[in-house]
Parts: sequence; C-alpha cells; structure tokens
Amino acid sequence: MHHNISLITTIAAALGFGLLFGMLAVRVRLPALVGYLAAGVLIGPATPGFVADVALASQLAEIGVMLLMFGVGLHFSLDDLMEVKGIALPGAVLQITVATLMGMGVSYLWGWGLGAGLVFGLSLSVASTVVLLRALEDRGQLDSFNGRIAVGWLVVEDLVTVLVLVLLPALAGPLGGHGADGGHGAGDSLWLALGKTLLSVGAFVAFMLLVGRKLFPWFLWRVAKTGSRELFTLAVIAAAVGIAYGSSELFGVSFALGAFFAGMVLRESSLSHRAAEETLPLRDAFSVLFFVSVGMLFDPRVLVEHPLELLAVVAIVLFGKSLAAFVLVLALRYPLNTAITVSASLAQIGEFSFILAALGMSLGLLPDLGQNLILAGAIISIAVNPLMFKAINPLQEWLRSKSDLARKLERSADPLAELPMTVTHERLTGQVVLVGYGRVGKRIAEALDKQGVHYVVAEQNREMVEELRRRDQPAVAGNAADPAVLIQAHVARASMLVIATPDTFHVRAMIETAKALNPSIRCVVRTHSEEEARLLREETGGTVFVGERELARSMAEHVLHGLEEAPAAH
Repeated sequence: MHHNISLITTIAAALGFGLLFGMLAVRVRLPALVGYLAAGVLIGPATPGFVADVALASQLAEIGVMLLMFGVGLHFSLDDLMEVKGIALPGAVLQITVATLMGMGVSYLWGWGLGAGLVFGLSLSVASTVVLLRALEDRGQLDSFNGRIAVGWLVVEDLVTVLVLVLLPALAGPLGGHGADGGHGAGDSLWLALGKTLLSVGAFVAFMLLVGRKLFPWFLWRVAKTGSRELFTLAVIAAAVGIAYGSSELFGVSFALGAFFAGMVLRESSLSHRAAEETLPLRDAFSVLFFVSVGMLFDPRVLVEHPLELLAVVAIVLFGKSLAAFVLVLALRYPLNTAITVSASLAQIGEFSFILAALGMSLGLLPDLGQNLILAGAIISIAVNPLMFKAINPLQEWLRSKSDLARKLERSADPLAELPMTVTHERLTGQVVLVGYGRVGKRIAEALDKQGVHYVVAEQNREMVEELRRRDQPAVAGNAADPAVLIQAHVARASMLVIATPDTFHVRAMIETAKALNPSIRCVVRTHSEEEARLLREETGGTVFVGERELARSMAEHVLHGLEEAPAAH
C-alpha cells in the first residue's frame, strides 16, 4: 500500500543535513546555526537535487517557535517585563520607527511605492526572538539584567508586529494593494480593525492573567501527582502548543505570543524549572527545524543579481537599527554595556519578518524581490549575529580606552549614578555593598533591615533604584563591574561586598575593584555551578554560596529539626 511519507522525509532530511552541516560549522569555528541555514539552502527548492517539502518545514518550524517562546515565558515573568518597561517600551517603539523609515528610504530610491516601502521597512525593523534566546542561552546571560532588557525589548516588538499584522489588510487598499477581500480598504475598516485588535489582545491577556495563572499551574500539579514523567512532559507540551493554538484561533494572537504567555502563567508554578528541563530536548530539535526552514526559503540568485540592494539591507539590519538602539539606550541613561548588548541583540531579523513579508505579498504590496532580500538579509544577519555578541566586550573596552565621549556618555549628568549628598557619613562607613536587588538581593536586604545594618544597593535597573531612593535607601544605578559604581557605593569604607546577582560573568571585575580600594573587605558571591564556585574561591578568595547546596542544607536542617520535635516512636 502506498504511503505519503513527505512529513517523515522532511524531518529526516532537515535533522540529518542539519546535524552534518552543524558539525562542519563548529569544526571551522562558526556557530552551529550557520550550518543549519546552509542545510536548508541545500535541501530547498532553489538548489538542484533533493527538495524537501517547504510547507511542512514551515509548519514544523512554527512548532519550534512555539516551544522556544514557551521556554522564554518559563524564565521571564510579568514582573520581569514590568521591571524593564521603562526602557523596553519606548526603546522598541522608537527603534521600530527609525528602522522602518530607513527601509522606506532605500525602497523609495529603488522606485517602490509607499505600501511596499512600509512593509519592507517594518520587516527589517523586528528582530528574531528565537535567535536572541539562542545567543543569550549560549552565553548564560538569559537571566542577567541586560538579557531581560533585550528579551523585554523583543517582546514589545512582537506585540507591535501583531498589531501591524491585523491592521495591514485594512490599510492595503489606500497603500496601493488590493486588500484582504480584493477591495480598497476604508477608514472605517481601519478603525474597526484597530478596535478589534485591542479588544482581542486585551481579552487574551486578561484571560491568561486572571484565569490562566490559577488554572494551568493547578493542572500541572494534578498531572505531577500521578508520578508519571511521561504524562508530565506531555502535559507541558500540550499546554504550550494548545494555548498557542487556542490564542490564535480565539483571540487572533500569534502562535509565538500565545506560547510566551503560556510559559509566563506556568512560571507561577513551583514546577516551572522541571517543565523547562523536560521540554529542552524537544525545543532544541525543533529550533533546528526553524533554522533549516529559513534556509529552504532562500534563493541564492539574489546574491548575484542584486548585490547592492542586499548590501543596503544588511547595512540597515546589522548597523542601522543597531546604532539607533545604541543611541536610544544611552539617551535613556543606561550603561554602555547595556547599550552594546541591546544593539547586538537587534542586529538580525527572523520569523516575524517572514510573516510580514508573506502578508505583504499576498496583499499585493511587496514585490518578489522584497521577500528575497528580506530572506537573504535574515540568513546573513542570523549567521553574523553570534560574532557580534562575541565582539561586545572587546568593543566596550576599546570605546572606553579610546573615546572620552564614550566614558562621558556612559555616566554623564546621571543623578542615579551618584549617591545623594543627603546620605549621612554614618551610613557609608562599615556598610554592606549589596550588588543586585532581585529575588535574592531583596531577601538579603530584608535581613539587613531587621538587624539595623546599613547597606548601599548597586543595581542596573534604574526604576528599582528610583524606588529604593523614594524609601530613603541609598542606591546607585549601574553595572558594578564598572569601578565608578562601586566607588559611588563607597566600597572603600565598606565592611562587606555581597554580590547577589545571578550574572557571574562580571564577578571577578567587581571583586578586583573592591579589593584594590579596600584590601580588608570581605566578599560574598552566589552561583549555581560547583565548578564556577571552585574557580571563584581560588581566584578571589571570597565566600561562595552555591544555590542548590544551600537549598539542600536548609532542607536538611528543617528535616532534622522536625525529627527532634517529633515524639519518639514506641
């Protein structure tokens, strides 16, 4: 009996060639995802030989996007998003505006119409959350403050893109297209579409926050109580894909955003870490399918036939919108490292760009060349993006050493970068310098408050620093790896430096500065790795607490204390 095995063939080819080319890329010191993209080009319709099913590959890639965004939600709570709203919201909106105008400008020079330029510019303005997450996870920066800003920034971009996807059909007629119904849109349909979009998104968010935050964690607990690991994994995958699909069908929200909110509500459960671990292998496999599917859509002829146009696209994606974001972050008075990290995060385009381009073509707005240029720009930028992340620290050091302007821009005229003159001398002598005011830092601060111990907080989140100052708590904004931050915290007169941030990348620089200014200072550090803890003890001589070990110690003490209080068995 004949069987249609195109799905099996597509998966086997994508994973097999992805593995082969991924290994070759790693051997020549390139990111593995470059190999995945090359594999997609090889099995795509634009190259001779075997051709996989592009439609099936795109659907499989969509599942990968769902699972990856679900994983983001498991790590990124609503509180995290609110913490960075002061930079992510205005920054993302302004950066999208600037990048869209750049795209419209070059398209005008090519003789394209207003509609084509708008779709083209918007497609170049939105970065890929999938690519960003892979980059941050590879560098262990997903939980860092800069990582939360970058993810929050792209979440805002995704929300803006969802709005554009709904409004574009209504605008297609006035912009020179044929509209979703083949007509010429009108003003009433535009306002009606806007109202429906806001209502749908608002209803979805309200449902997830009011009902989902209670229902889905409860459901996960019920499944976990069965003791079946298989059912637990199935429940997590079903929740991720099911909520993503339901959000699209019922509320008109994209699969990616639906899965993201699913992860956010499941994060309320204490089983969220287990859920993240159980889905990790599947997320990795489907993320490979995503990159392979991107490669399959690429037509290499655009490299030869339109090199100047492609060069303009790459320049906008890699440098134009990144430079705009860099200036915006510095204008919002965030540190140089944050500005460079956000710039590197945005120097690529991905899944939402493809969706926008496809919609623009279906509405008769974007020419075929526009889609090919967007795909080519995506592949080049995705391949180059890991290298831009590697250049963050060298670029930061070079700017600081060569440019007085860079040093001035980083901290000039920033009232939060310096302690107020009203802080008394007694509170800045023998105090504790607390780096990081997250979940761990807040609990340490509460304990210090109860004991009447003076402390100064060094925190990168400006909104948090403003809140602390309103409560008359000394705090300084900035990355404590910058000596100026610890100097402002008066570390030279402190009795102890407590590094409560999960980002251990800059720990050594913080301790070196503290020891140079105050050789007798005691240092306390947190980490999640035994190997990292050993290295930090050897290199810094500080006291290092490993999260899992301290949790086990506290649980053991509780158990032993409970046994002592329990009546003796007869």
